[in-house]
Amino acid sequence: MSTFPERLRSLREARGLPCATLSELCGLCPQQVGRYESGRQLPSLAAAVALADFFNVSLDYLVGRSEK
Repeated sequence: MSTFPERLRSLREARGLPCATLSELCGLCPQQVGRYESGRQLPSLAAAVALADFFNVSLDYLVGRSEK
């Protein structure tokens, strides 16, 4: 599994959010976060930005380019 799915799942679970709830809060289709976490689909840039903004992390962190 690549870094993005792992980090996304870790951030979501740390907040205690179901995938569908996170999808809704970020303006995504209900199944999107589950697809991203399983590695079945890569997010668009807009979706990745929405997720990074929601968790207050950088895109670099979310995709594994930074540990901050």
